[in-house]
Amino acid sequence: MRTIKLLTSLFLLVATFNTTKAQTTAAEVAKEWERAKAYTKEYLDAMPEKDYGYKPTPEMRSFADQMLHLAADNYVFTAAALGSKSPVGMDELEKTSDKTKAAVTKNVVDSYDFAIAAIKKMSTKQLNEKVKLFDRFELSREQAFEKGFEHQTHHRGQTTVYLRLAGTKPPQEKLF
Repeated sequence: MRTIKLLTSLFLLVATFNTTKAQTTAAEVAKEWERAKAYTKEYLDAMPEKDYGYKPTPEMRSFADQMLHLAADNYVFTAAALGSKSPVGMDELEKTSDKTKAAVTKNVVDSYDFAIAAIKKMSTKQLNEKVKLFDRFELSREQAFEKGFEHQTHHRGQTTVYLRLAGTKPPQEKLF
């Protein structure tokens, strides 16, 4: 009997621990996006202007297109998390004719600023509100921002190879 009570207590403790999540503040989420912005800017700065059109293979995006894809979807994921219409369509920025280092950098930095400003306006309660991401996935606004964060991390990570193939050393990792 004593063993059953002990096991039941342990089960309840583990169940409570697994379902209890500390609430994340908008300031904490914004801080991570600020870090990602700074890190991505280092990638943009590291790539020489002449290599912004570089493609590792013909079917891949160029460095500029990878970064513009990242930027467009920063807008798309942020708007989806807000439950609003994105000011920039998915992959719309890749269609621009100005893919200079300055133009790409501005587009990317602006996309992070859009996300960060939106996050900073949210309360913890709003971050926990449910939204339907892309009319398919029900999750909290915070989780929607996490999906956008995962997306930008993925595409920035892909450009590490572009930098190396262009003979440039990628920026030092920024975990904190």
